[in-house]
Amino acid sequence: MTSPDVTAARVQAVLDIPLHRHLGMRLRDPADPPAGIWFPVDEAAQNQAALLHGGVVYTFLDVAAFLALLPSLANGEHAVTHDLTASLLRPVPAGARVELTGSVLRRGRAVAFLRSEATVDGVLVASAQVTKSIVPV
Repeated sequence: MTSPDVTAARVQAVLDIPLHRHLGMRLRDPADPPAGIWFPVDEAAQNQAALLHGGVVYTFLDVAAFLALLPSLANGEHAVTHDLTASLLRPVPAGARVELTGSVLRRGRAVAFLRSEATVDGVLVASAQVTKSIVPV
């Protein structure tokens, strides 16, 4: 498994991605990054109808899946997405707080299968099945 220093560096790298910063992404629990993320549906995350933009939620469903996988990655491993299928279940209005969590369904030597979910006030608004390839760093 990954050392705490490597895990911290990986989490910080995810937080430092300019798009994530621009969209206001935050860890739900900074002491437990696999617990997921949240972001506000502010102007940067909205479409022209003042609702959550689908591409934003796709992005963060992928991030939540990656954070869930982190504890199972060794120091010399990284994970890259090679498939993501998402379902957007409800429109999300401006001003909402979207919370996302991921879970590992199965982690093999070369591939991991994950699920992530987005909720607003406990109501499921989107979900995804994510497949990541495990690659050497």
